[in-house]
Amino acid sequence: MRYLSIPILLLFILICLYSCSIVQQPDYSHAITESKRMLDSLIIDGKVAGIDAAIAIDGKIVWSEAFGYADLENMKPVVNGKTKFRIGSVSKPLTSAAIGKLMDENKLDLDQPIQTYVPYFPLKKYPITVRQVAGHLAGIRHYRGEEFLLSKRYDTVKEGLEIFQNDTLLFEPASQFSYSSYGFNLISAVVEGASGQDFLTYMEQEIFEPLDMKSTCADENYRIIPNRTSFYAYDSLDGLINAPYVDNSYKWAGGGFISTTTDLIKFANAHRKPGFLTETTLNELITTQTTDDGDTTNYGIGWQDFYEPNVFGHGGGSVGGITAFWIYQDFDLILVLLSNSSSTDYGTVPKRIRQLFSES
Repeated sequence: MRYLSIPILLLFILICLYSCSIVQQPDYSHAITESKRMLDSLIIDGKVAGIDAAIAIDGKIVWSEAFGYADLENMKPVVNGKTKFRIGSVSKPLTSAAIGKLMDENKLDLDQPIQTYVPYFPLKKYPITVRQVAGHLAGIRHYRGEEFLLSKRYDTVKEGLEIFQNDTLLFEPASQFSYSSYGFNLISAVVEGASGQDFLTYMEQEIFEPLDMKSTCADENYRIIPNRTSFYAYDSLDGLINAPYVDNSYKWAGGGFISTTTDLIKFANAHRKPGFLTETTLNELITTQTTDDGDTTNYGIGWQDFYEPNVFGHGGGSVGGITAFWIYQDFDLILVLLSNSSSTDYGTVPKRIRQLFSES
């Protein structure tokens, strides 16, 4: 009997350790219930057709769920992790990854003048650098009038620059911060010049394929793209209506991609820590820039960091879609919310969902 005691003791210890590990697993049931209630209320409010949500902690998805419809006319529901939404300005962090890759390959220097990589871009009163353009410090203008609703197809990045390239700068570079999606049109031309490849080809081969982002692509109207949602807007008289027809070919880099919650979690995981990009490059991309007067901009290179301390990500507004995409470093938590309506107002929902899961 004495010889049996050691195996039995070991078995007892293993059972205890297993039991402790089970007990120590976070219980997200309350966080999930409350998050579902908040997102259900957005659908019930009638200004949103469909939403897809995902939360990852320590690099693993702990909750992912779809709400409402991708296609109201055919009553086709959003399919969790598969329905493709317009992500608007969350396209900017994707483009930032291209900048980072080229930096790591010593093909791109942030402090070089734009014309180093885009010689056909007109010289301005002041020289502007890649860093300034990518950080919205260059003085390049944003949309004017109805430009956000452009429906013209642009066949190349170079053609898209024609919208603004002859306009004067709004101010001397680095003197102030002024958000400009058109700046990222110019950044896509920088990527082409530094890489020697078409922008969309480079994004596919160097960013999307390596990160297994099989559902992320340009929102090209002429293509049949499986699982792409329909797009909606809100009218006070008629409720949800089809969003205006737009062609995002003029701004792939700054607001023209479509994606899924699953793919954006993969992308965020690649930026939680060095690996896909070197530590030096990753830190440079997500660290806020400053004006010449020393004022922080709360914007790095394609990444926002103003939401909370130790948080970086981006919001995304598009015709027929609103996106929330945030990486909370203190909690190693990633949040993605995608919707298919221009009128979606998440309000404090992202912050409240983060609190629920981080406190579980």
